[in-house]
Amino acid sequence: MTRLTIDQMLENARARLKRIYAFETPKAIDRGAILVDIRPQAQRAREGALPGALVIERNVLEWRLDPSSSARLALATDHEVEWIVVCSEGYTSSLAAAALQELGLHRATDVIGGYQALKAAGLLAVGVRAPHFAREVEALATL
Repeated sequence: MTRLTIDQMLENARARLKRIYAFETPKAIDRGAILVDIRPQAQRAREGALPGALVIERNVLEWRLDPSSSARLALATDHEVEWIVVCSEGYTSSLAAAALQELGLHRATDVIGGYQALKAAGLLAVGVRAPHFAREVEALATL
């Protein structure tokens, strides 16, 4: 069996992705992409929230987004969904997006620089414009 270093794994993962820059995220959200924050709870508490993003920790990501999984989210309707994975700096998200592509979620990608790049670009609230987020806010308002 061939062994890879983590740097090689990361390079292989990124070679399959059409990664996006933070400034491209609003356009992706407008076309229907779904932002997924995979940072662990402790990291989100330390760094801050990413409003409008689905929070799915890395250890359950594939089960929640695979349309054939019994544990999938309602938004995981088919293999055409565009998932944009975000971690803190854009490393773990590349590996996660590549794993989603292995499941056939061919539009999965990540944000170059992750949460930190979105923060630096002043785009932390970009996810609140997503249709799924607006539906959730509207549903909560009626309670």
